[in-house]
Amino acid sequence: MMGPAHSLSGAAAWLGVGAATAAAGHPMPWPVLVVGALICAGAALAPDLDHKAATISRAFGPVSRVLCEIVDKLSFAVYQATKKPGDKRRTGGHRTLTHTWLWAVLIGAGAAAIAVTGGRWGVLAILFVHLVLAVEGLLWRAARVSSDILVWLLGATSAWILAGVLDQPGNGSDWLFTAPGQEYLWLGLPIVLGALVHDIGDSLTVSGCPILWPIPLGRKRWHPIGPPKAMRFKAGSWVEMKVLMPVFMLLGGVGGAAALNVI
Repeated sequence: MMGPAHSLSGAAAWLGVGAATAAAGHPMPWPVLVVGALICAGAALAPDLDHKAATISRAFGPVSRVLCEIVDKLSFAVYQATKKPGDKRRTGGHRTLTHTWLWAVLIGAGAAAIAVTGGRWGVLAILFVHLVLAVEGLLWRAARVSSDILVWLLGATSAWILAGVLDQPGNGSDWLFTAPGQEYLWLGLPIVLGALVHDIGDSLTVSGCPILWPIPLGRKRWHPIGPPKAMRFKAGSWVEMKVLMPVFMLLGGVGGAAALNVI
């Protein structure tokens, strides 16, 4: 999938989680719903850190471009070191390490640790990175014609405002994890969900996605999971743009309305 579809699917997934928790009698505070959806939208771009031409490679200028090159090389090295006889030969690391359930869990756990141990500045850093990515994904047309500095300023301003809102009593800093010292531990959840939604989206495309690594399947450790090939589509095709993106917007709207008890 392309960046906009990934971000939309991430936001819709978190809004769906909000609807599910509301149905179970434990509704999210509205700031958690909003912030989680934005983080999930941004996190749904992050697995493409292994791709030098992806949306995320442009998000933070030279820093993200260099990071993408490093992650690409790291992913390729891990692929080479762990592949089995049935795995195909590759020349790069795209859709390998960062497109697995294990990576999603590790990244989410790392973000949660930063949020808990880094205090307000750790929370702001997580919000800033993911809000910039959310702008790049959800508002891709506007982001492409505006300067990077404007996008960064929007991300920083939004992060500051939303962190202040979450800090208010009852607004969700201690949502789900209520013990002292566990404030903002939940920030890792939309990051894990966003990464997994990205992987599921990529599994619907022609190439599939090795979500289950490092679990071996037959003669392959990097088995590209996906539906039957007749049901797959090319990234950026009309199926993605004309069918899936409107569906994600509809599902997100319904999920958000249900989460807020509007419907």
